Amino acid sequence: MCLINFNIGSHDKYKMIIAANRDEFYARPTASLHYWDDHKNILGGRDLKAHGTWLAVSKSGKIGALTNIRTPEEMTAEAKKSRGELVVNYLLSEDNPQDYLTALTAHSSDYAGFNLLAGTPDELYYMNNYDNNISRVADGTHGLSNEFLDTPWPKVVIGKDQLDKVISEDDINIDALFALLRIDTKAADDIVQQTGVDFELEKKLSPLFIDIPDFDYGTRCSTVVLVDRQNNITLIERTFKNGVETGEISETIAVSK
Repeated sequence: MCLINFNIGSHDKYKMIIAANRDEFYARPTASLHYWDDHKNILGGRDLKAHGTWLAVSKSGKIGALTNIRTPEEMTAEAKKSRGELVVNYLLSEDNPQDYLTALTAHSSDYAGFNLLAGTPDELYYMNNYDNNISRVADGTHGLSNEFLDTPWPKVVIGKDQLDKVISEDDINIDALFALLRIDTKAADDIVQQTGVDFELEKKLSPLFIDIPDFDYGTRCSTVVLVDRQNNITLIERTFKNGVETGEISETIAVSK
């Protein structure tokens, strides 16, 4: 993922609400949201090149998502292990999220820069492999793009603000969640995030929803995750190509308490 805005504990009906965009090269082979044939416990989209994922859940109720950290050094680093396996390994493990992340710190340098969220319907933990600190995410609204949790990039600030507006209603308007993920307004020059890449590219990467035809790159899918008070986890995914919606898939897992 390249943007994950989420809320924990603020809504009467849903204990966790996630609205996320995955940005990737259009040519990279990808499977949409589905139960995996080789790991039937996992529900999520899948990168068919490295066989990992950016966001997925398990039938047992585990929830995992990640973003890359973007710097010139990370973009040109020698090949390391696929970061997408970090979510898969968590979903397949017997560990609780805190133990999984603690064990990961011993070999987190095997991967290029990442932010990782790992949790259950009742808790979510965060770490990155720059400082290897593990923290339980506090209740409230948060945002994560390609730096660290709650770094106030324009897309993160806008996403959090819009998410707060959506969840202020008694029920959740799904289309409103997807609408916030389709905001494609570029940030003003004086507030564009600065990661060390070319400024014009930074500008093109600044909206919540991205389409960069000359780079063959953009938002490939938007995913909404809703965890209700009965521990039903609903995933809704809308896919895109060159900024045009190509499909929608929805699945729900009922997790035993």
